[in-house]
Amino acid sequence: MSRLTDRGYLRDDQYRDATNLRSRMTLHEHFSTNPYGWPRWVFDQFDIPPHGRVLELGCGPGALWIENLGRVPDGWRVTLSDLSPGMVEEARARLGSHPAFAAFEVADAQALPFVDAGFDAVVANHMLYHVPDRARALAEIRRVLRPGGRLYAATNGLGHMRELDDLGRRLAPDDYPEARDSRQALGFNLEQGGEELARVFTRVELRRYDDGLVVTEAAPLVDYLLSMGGMAGRRGLPRGAARARLIAAVREEIERAGAIRVTKSTGLFIAER
Repeated sequence: MSRLTDRGYLRDDQYRDATNLRSRMTLHEHFSTNPYGWPRWVFDQFDIPPHGRVLELGCGPGALWIENLGRVPDGWRVTLSDLSPGMVEEARARLGSHPAFAAFEVADAQALPFVDAGFDAVVANHMLYHVPDRARALAEIRRVLRPGGRLYAATNGLGHMRELDDLGRRLAPDDYPEARDSRQALGFNLEQGGEELARVFTRVELRRYDDGLVVTEAAPLVDYLLSMGGMAGRRGLPRGAARARLIAAVREEIERAGAIRVTKSTGLFIAER
């Protein structure tokens, strides 16, 4: 099984808490070329009734909502869920006092513990490619959506961050995670995700987010690479030694080129029940 869909690894290691995710978010927050951030752009795409019921799958530490807290209508009731208990607890700690956030649940998207037709919207922000049985998860999402309700499913394209993949393989060929070698491993992507959703939902639309990275500091980029898992890999190189060695190598790359430029391919599918 690929680590991308290994539930034990995702729950107990990669997403046990928000440490790895924050390393990746930091790179995007500091070096993105689009000044209008991803969380606010995603929120702009929502078409949810004033008293809507919203479910987020794979909520992580609640970053989407933290960035839009002042924009959440008083009438909404939001349920945040994640496979990782650690992520749910972080989201609860950050958002639990806000009246719009009605529930925090540890939940598997393949077997949702919610009643039929209970939500006006389901949000799946960069998480469906982690689900082993996506057909089952999409059926569950359709089940919990009301007629006319929408799924907002974000994902990446096959070319997303390809320069970082190339850099990791070049600078650390023995340590860079093998799972990143094949973009086809990203089963739910911008190129193929629409067809998959169209088998379950009546109308599917893709909206793309225009962005890239211009990275001028070595440490945040290296922390991104390390956050993917496996950089201490097959030779047993200690993480601290791996980080120091990679920072020096990436710093040389930046000094030579002025910056490391990275392509992004990201977007949001909107699928109607």
